[in-house]
Amino acid sequence: MDQARPAIHHQARPTFAELFTPKLVTVLREGYHLKQLRADVIAGLTVAIVALPLSMAIAIASHVEPERGLFTAIIGGSIVGALGGSRFQIGGPAGAFIVVVASAVDQHGVDGLILAMLMAGAFLLAAGYLRLGAYVKFIPYPVTVGFTAGIAVIILSSQLHDLFGLTLPGKEPGDLLPRLIALGRAAGTVNPAAIAVATLTIGIIVGMKRWRPSWPGLLVAVAAASLATTLLGLPVETIGTQFGGIPRILPDPTLPAFDAHKLVSAIPDAISFALLGAIESLLSAVVADGMTGRRHRSNCELVAQGIANIGSALFGGICVTGLIARTATNIRAGAHGPLSGIFHSAFLLLFMVVAAPLASYIPLAALAGVLATVAWNMVEKPAFLALIRSSWGDALVLLVTFGLVIFRDLTTGIVIGFALGALLFIGRMARSVEVEAHVPPVTDDRADDENG
Repeated sequence: MDQARPAIHHQARPTFAELFTPKLVTVLREGYHLKQLRADVIAGLTVAIVALPLSMAIAIASHVEPERGLFTAIIGGSIVGALGGSRFQIGGPAGAFIVVVASAVDQHGVDGLILAMLMAGAFLLAAGYLRLGAYVKFIPYPVTVGFTAGIAVIILSSQLHDLFGLTLPGKEPGDLLPRLIALGRAAGTVNPAAIAVATLTIGIIVGMKRWRPSWPGLLVAVAAASLATTLLGLPVETIGTQFGGIPRILPDPTLPAFDAHKLVSAIPDAISFALLGAIESLLSAVVADGMTGRRHRSNCELVAQGIANIGSALFGGICVTGLIARTATNIRAGAHGPLSGIFHSAFLLLFMVVAAPLASYIPLAALAGVLATVAWNMVEKPAFLALIRSSWGDALVLLVTFGLVIFRDLTTGIVIGFALGALLFIGRMARSVEVEAHVPPVTDDRADDENG
């Protein structure tokens, strides 16, 4: 008797609309009422209060004017909310980009940074439409932990200058070891007032996180430090003394001046921006899925991130990505859908229009204190220690990635860490899987039956 052949069911490939329809459209199709609107407005306001000081602090640490961080959160955040593939994603400037943005500005100037962002946006668009979003999940976990910890170390080292109020005779070096040497030589210029302001800021942030976690600790800390600095007349640098304040309106969109040489020289930075932006935004979307039980559209998210970076570049902002901490804050604040991200950007614009003059009183030491706490919280300390103890392979990938990010650069750390992790995985599979070749005898009758 002939054996019945099992039926083969082919799963239909997702359509273009299924892959690239923004979550905002999905949410509106479900039905959107006053209750959902109220939830998104409250969540957007909550996230905007967190993002206000942080966006300026990240911009300053990235060697650009503080308003560029606000432009990024306003333009990039609204585009990510409108076009993104994650229901709760908040877009804006990220601490993880400080290293690469500052390096691009130092090498090519702001025009070079804008040009690299435009190319990075195009790369992210291509990655999304080529459906490469799902491949981010193959990045080894030790690589993500290692590069995050490495970035945190570099961010913290970049804030020592303002944390201690040091005066350097020249430009602060970009590399870690030369920077630490230069800061050590300037130890005699320590400003006790700056240390006091930074300590006050960090103390309030840590204290409120422990005893009043629902309060906007970052904003309260910066406001308290600004008030103390002004009332006591402390001799510390502020946004006003360093940058002359921030504008009340968005700039007109413009394209940077460039030529073929500048275009080619900006390509490595563009690749770094696109690679880091893809990893950071999709990891943030995965975290949001884990917190809510939803599923994001990875390729749609990459397309939105690409458009957001192009939009931010045109308005003079810096790199845009999905933000894990602010996305988690958005979810915990009760957001219903992507409109909360758009409201977050709208509130930031309102704050800039109404309260721009007050930003002049913010001490740089206070913003350095904010970034110091951000750097500390970026390090996944339990995961780092667990990977060190788990196996020599995971520990090796972690430490190689961590070391290369600190002493070389971010892209090299990710690429080599990924390659090393892949080789170790292949070796592990080769040792653990035994392949037994077994060919059953086939009679002529059976062969005829299969052929017929």
